[in-house]
Parts: sequence; C-alpha cells; structure tokens
Amino acid sequence: MMARATAAQTSSDTPERILRAALEAFSENGFDGATTRDIAARAGVPLGLLQYHFGGKPKLWRAAVDRAFAVLRGGLDNVLGDPGPADDRERLGLLIRAHVQFVAGNPEFVRLMHDEGKRGGPRMRWMVDRHVKPLYAALVALIQRVQETGLLPAEVAPVHFVYILAGSAGVIFHQAQECKRLSGVDPSNPEVVNAHARAVEHLFLGPPNQEMTR
Repeated sequence: MMARATAAQTSSDTPERILRAALEAFSENGFDGATTRDIAARAGVPLGLLQYHFGGKPKLWRAAVDRAFAVLRGGLDNVLGDPGPADDRERLGLLIRAHVQFVAGNPEFVRLMHDEGKRGGPRMRWMVDRHVKPLYAALVALIQRVQETGLLPAEVAPVHFVYILAGSAGVIFHQAQECKRLSGVDPSNPEVVNAHARAVEHLFLGPPNQEMTR
C-alpha cells in the first residue's frame, strides 16, 4: 500500500484527477454531502492523498473551484484580449459562444454554482469575491460598450443581461436529462452545443453575421 501511495504522490496528474473528482462530487452532493472517501474513490487514489495534496475538505473545495474558474477565466480572457474581433458586437458574440461551450463541457461547474449561489454562507462569499466579481466587472464593461452602439437596450441594467446570459447558457446542460426526456435532444451532442451557442448569441445580439467564421 505504501509503495502505491508513494507512486501516486509523485504522479504529476494526481492533483488534477483529485480536483476533477472533487468538483464532480461537490456538484452532485453539495459540500456537506460530499465525502473525501468518495472523492478519493472517484480519483482512484488513496484517501490520504487528499490530505497530502490539499489539507482537508474545505481547502479541497476551494482548490476545485479555483481550477474551474481558471479554465473559465482563461477562455473569456482570450476573447476579451483578442485583437481580432472587428468590434464589440463581434467580441460579445464570441464571448457568449465561448461561455456556452464552457458550461456545456463543465455541467458540474453549473450545478455547483447553482447550489452555492443560493446560499449566504462563507463559501458563496469567498467564491463571489475571489472569482465572480472580476468576471462580472469585465462583462459589464463590455455590455455597456455594446449598449452604446444600440445593439442592446440602454435602459436595461447590465446585471440583468449577466444573469439572463447565465441562465440561457447553462440550464439546458444543467438539466440535460430533462431535456432529453422532453425533446429527445441530447445537449451533450457537439452540434447541439454549437446550435445552442448560436441561439443564445442570436437572442442577445440579433442574427449573427454570416461572414463570421470564428
């Protein structure tokens, strides 16, 4: 057993596997319902490695959330910092599609956000202050610039657009089983994901420019 644990400790992908397993477990069962034993089993590692790498369940939860937001932020930063888009309409369209692609590929992130977002505890406050506020500020700035062009109504406060985007982008993936039962459509199908991304963009900004290939 010790030899296997040592090998796992030195494996470069062990922390990553633990974080993926932790995000799944926390999203399915909530913080209180998730157990370190279940997380270790999902990751295929000895239980002691969770403590070895992350120091207990609270720190593991924060590390898993950090990882998920790092992926999200990386994708959005690529769009916000890309000099390629011709204007802010195109940039916002790209950002909307990137966000839909992210939540489609990370439904456990959406479930965790929904679970923690309805609570007023320290985990929600930590998550908002550390991660959500910077993303919100960047998105609001872009929305306000698009409002100045007339593509989005200026009388609607940006906070409403932010939450409309969050709901329209993620619910179909968060409730994938319901969607399949209701419509026969599998939201995990890449063609469905792309169609949904275009639909959300269309709802916000009107018909996409047919010349846009990005």
